[in-house]
Amino acid sequence: MWTPAGRSRWHGHALRLWAAAAARRGPPESGPAPTRAVAAAAGTPRSPDAPADRKEKIDMSRFSVENTRNFSIIAHVDHGKSTLADRLLELTGTIDKTKNNKQVLDKLQVERERGITVKAQTASLFYNCEGKQYLLNLIDTPGHVDFSYEVSRSLSACQGVLLVVDANEGIQAQTVANFFLAFEAQLSVIPVINKIDLKNADPERVEKQIEKVFDIPRNECIKISAKLGTNVERVLQAVIERIPPPKVHRKNPLKALVFDSTFDQYRGVIANVALFDGMVSKGDKIVSAHTKKTYEVNEIGVLNPNEQPTHKLYAGQVGYLIAGMKDVTEAQIGDTLYLHKQPVEPLPGFKSAKPMVFAGMYPIDQSEYNNLKSAVEKLTINDSSVTVHRDSSLALGAGWRLGFLGLLHMEVFNQRLEQEYNASVILTTPTVPYKAVLSSAKLIKEYREKEITIINPAQFPDKSKVTEYLEPVVLGTIITPDEYIGKVMMLCQARRAVQKNMMYIDQNRVMLKYLFPLNEIVVDFYDSLKSLSSGYASFDYEDAGYQNAELVKMDILLNGNIVEELVTIVHKDKAHSVGKVICERLKDSLPRQLFEIAIQAAIGSKIIARETVKAYRKNVLAKCYGGDITRKMKLLKRQAEGKKKLRKIGNIEVPKDAFIKVLRTQSDK
Repeated sequence: MWTPAGRSRWHGHALRLWAAAAARRGPPESGPAPTRAVAAAAGTPRSPDAPADRKEKIDMSRFSVENTRNFSIIAHVDHGKSTLADRLLELTGTIDKTKNNKQVLDKLQVERERGITVKAQTASLFYNCEGKQYLLNLIDTPGHVDFSYEVSRSLSACQGVLLVVDANEGIQAQTVANFFLAFEAQLSVIPVINKIDLKNADPERVEKQIEKVFDIPRNECIKISAKLGTNVERVLQAVIERIPPPKVHRKNPLKALVFDSTFDQYRGVIANVALFDGMVSKGDKIVSAHTKKTYEVNEIGVLNPNEQPTHKLYAGQVGYLIAGMKDVTEAQIGDTLYLHKQPVEPLPGFKSAKPMVFAGMYPIDQSEYNNLKSAVEKLTINDSSVTVHRDSSLALGAGWRLGFLGLLHMEVFNQRLEQEYNASVILTTPTVPYKAVLSSAKLIKEYREKEITIINPAQFPDKSKVTEYLEPVVLGTIITPDEYIGKVMMLCQARRAVQKNMMYIDQNRVMLKYLFPLNEIVVDFYDSLKSLSSGYASFDYEDAGYQNAELVKMDILLNGNIVEELVTIVHKDKAHSVGKVICERLKDSLPRQLFEIAIQAAIGSKIIARETVKAYRKNVLAKCYGGDITRKMKLLKRQAEGKKKLRKIGNIEVPKDAFIKVLRTQSDK
């Protein structure tokens, strides 16, 4: 008979069996496990078999300013930054050595899918060298030109950089751009030549390039293979020897710079901070220099690479801070934090990012507007380079006009919205910000400035109101093998570019500098350059102001009625080809009606392109078996009159999916 006492004995026996099995299995694995280095840094002895306790507090006072190094890894796309970061994490015992350690610091789904770094990530490494315990704060940065704002922000928290160059490909366009970012910030640069294990690697050639382009002596280059771990130990020694410790004062009042932040649904805003003076501990009351609001510090710690809470953070160290900021607008990147009743002079912060590309964003269903608004706000706190302006459209409803640093930045932002917030959106064709110089004093008084910026083509002023139009230009750097010079030059000339400089960086590689109109390179220039150079050419650009241009506003008309959503600004010379493409795309997208639809591209009153969607028509001659031709002509004439009347009263409603097909960035035609 099954009694309560028997049931309890059975439960006790089952629990003992389960505990024994759990002990044999060991601790569960989830991600890169913190290792005994964390325990050693905390100064606590630990059993070799004991599982690492995530919440064990580290004593950060053990790391003096002299034994602290803050550095960044910068490079061109796919030159091995994240792989080198993985090896450094393994070498310092921050993560266990396993075959699964690939892009450990690339935490976003979009980064793992595309194989690129999008967000700069921080990790604190504890390293023993010659009997001293060093704290190395590493920041892994993106390599693509669209994320250069992430790089420049990361460099503000560093005293030196590792400039990684591929031993096979050599110096690329973004290598040059990132070097000058570090050079302008007056940081120590350690050149690292990676991928020396490759069959076609030529590190001697790359050394010569580094010496010629950057004026860094060859003997300062460190040759490594991050994939195999060859010579990586030398990189850590060079960081300690060549990068200076931060110039900070721990006895001064707290002064901390917020250089990045993320939003957690339960804990609010998590701010990444670099301490320039003083120290901060849990329970301190801190004030934001931007909002003047006071917060209590709930948690502080270092990223190892996962969050590792500490008792305190000291000047010269980099970590995270949670202080109950619940609103996404409260954590401004570039803000200064200081202790309550101990105000300090705010740090200069960051120069705000200048958007290069604007696109309209609308929810697919207007009932999703509030959810999308919340998602955009939370994502822009993590990606502060995106600018947001409210916008609305007759066809697509309420939405926003968003400013991005480039086309890849726009695609990644859209992908993150879908993956992290499950939000589906319509993104319109990207445009660039134009300027117009107003002609009359009356208009200047109305707009309150002489030079107005136009980010929405529908607001483009008429030629009679302005003295000149200005378009944004960029200084582009192209590095290509010399066999493709002719093709590259032809491509640049077709995009209205002006050559500024040409330099051989070695026997068979050329660096070209061109002044490009931004709207010519924004959509498909990079793809065209890669295809005609078999993927060998690299491209980078920087802002170069505005220049005078012959711009025109091109309207798209359906049966004589302007469609505001399809208005575009084009250069006078390209108007015909652009108008033809839009008309053809619309013809393929619009459903046929009982009457003919004329699709026209017009500049002012001049029609420059036209396509026609034929009407559905009944075969009115079906009942005529032979007979006189005049009978047939009479029936056809009556049908034509009916169609003409229907066309006058018929209203064309462009379906939303037709808009999406035309507005989306496609270069099918």
